[in-house]
Amino acid sequence: MEATTDDPTRIITQKELASRVPYSSVQIWRLEKAGTFPRRIQLGPNRIGWVEAEVEAWLRKRLDERGAS
Repeated sequence: MEATTDDPTRIITQKELASRVPYSSVQIWRLEKAGTFPRRIQLGPNRIGWVEAEVEAWLRKRLDERGAS
């Protein structure tokens, strides 16, 4: 499969994730394990990341739920 520039997949780091989602790394891990947060990607032996679009969708869902209350 060839990557296209029309829809690039951007991976965010743990530091970037922390600036967007104010949860501890342990809480993020718990949410991932429960299946309620996007799963991390193992990029290398000591490097992880998250698909930016999945994290953004998760945040939008939280905002939509807030508006529905």
